[in-house]
Amino acid sequence: MKIRGISVFNGQPIEVEIKEGFIENIDLLPGSEKNLPYVSPGFFDIQVNGYKGSDYSLEDFSEEHLKNIIDNLAASGTTQHIPTIVSSPPERILKNLEIISKAINDSPDIMEAIPGIHIEGPFISSEEGPRGCHDPSFIRNPDFEEFRQWQEAAEGRIVMVTIAPEREGSMDFIKKVTRTGVRIAIGHTGATPEIIREAIKAGAQFSTHLGNGSYLILPKVNNYIWEQLAADELFAGIICDGFHLPASTVKVFARTKGLERLILTSDVALVGGLNPGIYKWGNMEVEVFKDGHLGLAGSGILAGAGHLLDWDIAHFIKFTGNNLANTIPLCTINPTKIIEMPHNYGKLEIGAPANLTLFHYQTGDDRLQIIRTLCKGKVIFKK
Repeated sequence: MKIRGISVFNGQPIEVEIKEGFIENIDLLPGSEKNLPYVSPGFFDIQVNGYKGSDYSLEDFSEEHLKNIIDNLAASGTTQHIPTIVSSPPERILKNLEIISKAINDSPDIMEAIPGIHIEGPFISSEEGPRGCHDPSFIRNPDFEEFRQWQEAAEGRIVMVTIAPEREGSMDFIKKVTRTGVRIAIGHTGATPEIIREAIKAGAQFSTHLGNGSYLILPKVNNYIWEQLAADELFAGIICDGFHLPASTVKVFARTKGLERLILTSDVALVGGLNPGIYKWGNMEVEVFKDGHLGLAGSGILAGAGHLLDWDIAHFIKFTGNNLANTIPLCTINPTKIIEMPHNYGKLEIGAPANLTLFHYQTGDDRLQIIRTLCKGKVIFKK
């Protein structure tokens, strides 16, 4: 198979030859062919809770839900993602981990799409604000034995756990989990700067959707957001949909953290992508607004995200003034620095897996116009 397009990294017309799921050759095309789409490595979303009525934390979660999420993400140019299970009853977490793991074992396509699993909670803050929209009845202190049960159910596929490091037993938990090779992320926390520094020293490496899942009012300079932003040891995920963080905050985060340590993630949730209205989500009522964002009905509090990376990439460019070449690595190469991946994932080069996204984009657009998405050389979305 051969595809033609404009390299997203250098703006040159190229022809990409694909063989047995990998990029076999890349040739420069003579002249400047018109109307070619951009060619990019497939997008890698490091935090996906669910989408369009499917969710990894559902009580009735099934392989059909998983396939629905993969298919809908493909329409946004996403070829790999990390399923994220939020604060839930212990037995549900184990059951859903087993379902995900079995689906991966049974399907090479699903195995390619899902390189690991993220548990976000239940070891997070139970306080209003940092808790976000997590159900408080499921939140509890870190328990390494429970983590071991998760990892057994997942057959070793858990790659990240988000915790609030102020919870009792957190530092010991961070050290033990880090020694297993799993990344600890700081998120949904109300920790003091001192505790943030202690967590980093214990082994924490990532900030989960930095700036969100926090108190509405903070000390102006001595707080956990500034502390994580200043920590060179931490990569940071951000939700750049225009609702979770204002443009000025995104610009400051990008300048301060640096593009090399910043990751765009959707944090998309169960009712994302559905028609406007109010939906039941566990014990909560969540509203999908006309502009696509999600909130707890009648509260003004966000409830996960409703937009995918095709939207977030365009808004990052709009907010920061960066171009495609600088922005695309934030959801292709950078995630592989946290979730260690083989075979040149996230790169557009000979020998890399043929995970590719073709799209049209003009500066100022609200989203990329996805034309085709390929996962390991197989077309998984075509407009």
